[in-house]
Amino acid sequence: APGGTVGIDPFLFSYDAAEELKEAISKKNLELVYLYDLNLVDEIWKESRPKPPNKPIRVHDLKYAGLDVVSKLSSLKAELVGTGSSAIVISMLDEAAWLLNLRGSDVPHSSVMYAYLIVEVDAAKLFVDNSKVTPEVMDHLKNAGVELRPYDSILSEIRRLAAQGANLWLDTSSVNAAIVETYKSACDKYLMNHGSRGKIKNKRYGESNGLSIGPSGVYMPSPISLAKALKNPTELEGMQNSHLRDAAALAQFWSWLEEEIHKNVKLTEVDVADKLLEFRSKQDGFLDTSFDTISGSGANGAIIHYKPEPESCSVVDPNKLFLLDSGAQYVDGTTDITRTVHFGEPTAREKECFTRVLKGHIALDQAVFPENTPGFVLDAFARSALWKIGLDYRHGTGHGVGAALNVHEGPQSISYRYGNMTPLQKGMIVSNEPGYYEDHAFGIRIETKLVDLSLLSVEEIGWLNNYHSQVWEKVSPLLEGSARQWLWDNTRPVAEQ
Repeated sequence: APGGTVGIDPFLFSYDAAEELKEAISKKNLELVYLYDLNLVDEIWKESRPKPPNKPIRVHDLKYAGLDVVSKLSSLKAELVGTGSSAIVISMLDEAAWLLNLRGSDVPHSSVMYAYLIVEVDAAKLFVDNSKVTPEVMDHLKNAGVELRPYDSILSEIRRLAAQGANLWLDTSSVNAAIVETYKSACDKYLMNHGSRGKIKNKRYGESNGLSIGPSGVYMPSPISLAKALKNPTELEGMQNSHLRDAAALAQFWSWLEEEIHKNVKLTEVDVADKLLEFRSKQDGFLDTSFDTISGSGANGAIIHYKPEPESCSVVDPNKLFLLDSGAQYVDGTTDITRTVHFGEPTAREKECFTRVLKGHIALDQAVFPENTPGFVLDAFARSALWKIGLDYRHGTGHGVGAALNVHEGPQSISYRYGNMTPLQKGMIVSNEPGYYEDHAFGIRIETKLVDLSLLSVEEIGWLNNYHSQVWEKVSPLLEGSARQWLWDNTRPVAEQ
């Protein structure tokens, strides 16, 4: 009712999201209240609440990371000095993992651990559940000059820093509302205590910024997001190697699936996803899938984030398109691959839609563009062939991929959303995945049987044959038997150029 209050757990909302909510409900004459010590869902859960994950954290070896923690922290500390910041608060889990060369398994499909990280000009503190910290991780952090603190002591540390006059760098799009509000309140308290004394000097942080007499926030995007996106040569090599092993697993899988279908074996979408996991798990360095496998037959393939469930999924229909969107986490890289196949005879409509998606994929792959071009400028390359016959798809074309981290990462993307001005730069990894989805009918990504060669130019056919040649050259040494034969059958030239 008007004049009432709406309570939220401020640890579960970024500051920006909380401010948006506050503004929206104020139009209804409602007030937003932060419940720091009381989460109503937890109160209902009581003893039945699942325990927090506590699997051990592991060190991400330098042979995969390519850059040591001391070097990463040194670069970050230089940025702190350049912006007049005393410290930066990091709450994005993949940023903390990347910066400290650590990996965890607290979040399904993502190699991250629940933690906060505060990096000061002359110190660094990791706030994490100590039960997850192995002796190896302890030594790793100690050698990098990183101190350990209890996970739930983050707010008291924020207050302590503010009381010392520290200017905190806070990315309000990711740092939670509890931290930002705690810091702002502590800054106000500092001013109340010291406001009448003029500028305050602090032995550690020096004179506070010249515009105020106390600490103040530096509200800017996190610099770690871009640093993490610009992969070093070692990370790029790990990503390439993990994709090759993943490709071998996919070849084994597709060989098996085609054989089962041709034997008229009934397989559900879940059966197929489970078998793919089995093949992947045999690859060196496999850890987990990088997201829930999207295994969709026929109309289910048109549901962009479809997840098959055992009690409701479909049987794979040999006479319909089958879409498989999947990925894996390996110790040296993260994969994301989508393919569409037809085990029978695709219709002319399916072939045309597919081939236009392929044309978009090729156009984006071959795009040449100036430095500092943002991803949205390239999005039309991938859509143009579909646009020509009045079709489109309702998702972005490409997203950043982490190096043995999150399968989706920023800040870069290739999308019709033109607000993201992040320029594409050397070292970034971006997926290339145009598609087409016909409601209640089918979903499309990439496969050869569905190609209508009459729609391809000589140059596009050349691109496809060259791609197949590279796949055979790089993946066939990892295969034997029927899987190797399957790869040969599916990478032979599609036509003479």
